[in-house]
Amino acid sequence: MSAYLAYGKKTFLGRSAYRFDHLMSILSTLLQFFIFYEIYRTLYGGAQQVDGITLKAVTTNFVLSLGLGSVFSPDDYFLPNRIADGSISTELLRPVSFRGRMIAENAGNALFCLIFKFIPVLTVAMLTTGMSAPAGAWELIMFVISALLGFGVLFSISFTVQMTSFWLINIWSITTIKNVFINVLSGSMIPLWFMPDKIRSAVDLTPFASIYFTPVQIYLGQLSAKDTAVKCMIQLIWTLGIYAVGNILWKKGQRRLAVQGG
Repeated sequence: MSAYLAYGKKTFLGRSAYRFDHLMSILSTLLQFFIFYEIYRTLYGGAQQVDGITLKAVTTNFVLSLGLGSVFSPDDYFLPNRIADGSISTELLRPVSFRGRMIAENAGNALFCLIFKFIPVLTVAMLTTGMSAPAGAWELIMFVISALLGFGVLFSISFTVQMTSFWLINIWSITTIKNVFINVLSGSMIPLWFMPDKIRSAVDLTPFASIYFTPVQIYLGQLSAKDTAVKCMIQLIWTLGIYAVGNILWKKGQRRLAVQGG
């Protein structure tokens, strides 16, 4: 366990070394935030709500979604880059789990972004917009738990996509398609409240809604205690199920890599 903590700490400290890059990323997130805010404020045309959906709820949705997106951003090329330069053969000889290292380094990066990116952006949003506060202490606690489970879903998807690099020379196209699905179907760009009921029902059957939209619903108090527990369970099932698929590809990929190396 100490080895994985060391990897996470190394990533955390490594991010803090590039201060200019960190500052630019904060400004980029703030710029996205204000662009979305002005777009939706214009679309609402001064009205407080449209079809029962308040501007405050929409603002809260994209603030939290953008914030969580800036924190939970797995490195989609962690494995592909090592396969491309051949260093994966050395990595597999280390006395630590490569997958455990992936999780540790992504966690270190997420912690850094949480402290130095999400909190500043959230503070600015609270001071400049009418975003909602948590519906209550219970909702805030469950929001944190659900957000972590949402990261689990997001990481599992990234992990599984990365495993295809054992068979493909370049996974850029797959990664791009994956990111488009996440941006559109997770509710971060377009709140799922605005989608037609049939499309919304179809999206609910995918893992994407579990990444950001579920935590936002919990934060706003739109789910009962029972529904919250069910949604969190669904997030956990998606995380374990998708990771299991990625794990199968990982084992098959290692055998393929050994054959190529021979």
